[in-house]
Amino acid sequence: MKTIEIDDELYAYIASQTKHIGESASEILRRLLIDEPGVVTTVVTNSQQSPAAAPVAPAETVADAGVQEEVKTPVKAVAKPAPKAVPVAKAGPVVTAESGEALLSRVNKDALSMFDKRVDQFLFILQQVYLQHPADFAKVESIVGKNRKYFASSKEELLKSGSSTNPKAIPESGYWVVTNNNTAKKLAMLSQVLQILGYDDKVVETVSETFDS
Repeated sequence: MKTIEIDDELYAYIASQTKHIGESASEILRRLLIDEPGVVTTVVTNSQQSPAAAPVAPAETVADAGVQEEVKTPVKAVAKPAPKAVPVAKAGPVVTAESGEALLSRVNKDALSMFDKRVDQFLFILQQVYLQHPADFAKVESIVGKNRKYFASSKEELLKSGSSTNPKAIPESGYWVVTNNNTAKKLAMLSQVLQILGYDDKVVETVSETFDS
């Protein structure tokens, strides 16, 4: 297996294309580049277009008293088609180093020690992530399992997506999350939330280790 280097913005975009828990970067790239190739449109600018020869109407000849007079038919200008626009894919959110440090300052062992139950720690971390990204948090609704959703904007939506989901509200967010899963699954969900919102590997690993300790 080859190793390549990509910048943070591209990594965040790849992470935002994840369709299910556990999908690796290689699998995402294979799906995007091989299984679901995009259509690339080539744009030709006016300066690259070869000048079209303007058609000239044949001249009409009028005979009058032995004198031939050439009458030219006016030529209408041919409008050039406007160049087609190339669709540009929107990149996912890019988290600054300051945002990452701000999240880690809130999510630490001392903060989690205030909660006796692991599910409450889980909800607390999601709350802090939401407070950092209220506008982008809706992206986490793309995190789904094989037969159900993990995040939604209402309790009813999660109840309809599967049985025994045990939805709980993420404080101060207006979002709900499935909680009837084990610690390993909660850890995977947290990692994917952070990746989708653009956090780098260091932040993802630190939050995961704090929750799993």
